[in-house]
Amino acid sequence: MGVYDIPADAYNKKLAEALKKIEEFKAPGWVLFVKTSTSRKKPSDEADFWYKRAASILRQVYIKGVIGVNRLKTRYGGRKDRGAKPEEYRKGSGKIIRLILQQAEKAGLLEKSDSKKKGRKLTKKGVNFLEEIR
Repeated sequence: MGVYDIPADAYNKKLAEALKKIEEFKAPGWVLFVKTSTSRKKPSDEADFWYKRAASILRQVYIKGVIGVNRLKTRYGGRKDRGAKPEEYRKGSGKIIRLILQQAEKAGLLEKSDSKKKGRKLTKKGVNFLEEIR
């Protein structure tokens, strides 16, 4: 069993619990006060939002191979309610994504890609960590 065998929501919950045990993954104090995108009206009120987002990002890196901050910003964006005007798409917060990727690099799960495609990719330790989640 691996990443593809378990439904995404169940897998992300299990991965978030495993990430809580890694000391490099710490939610900064400001995460309670910032929105995850300009399309949101309020900050996330989930207690372990940081770990769930980190789990989701790591799963996306596993699936896509090499992925950068800008592509992830597009992934975590949404439709902005502009009142009487039509809704428009807005990208997600780059600071949150960038900080999670940096924490994963410090933990040894990710590394910067040196191939033609820029971004970050999983290390062997990262692949093993994600595949051990059951």
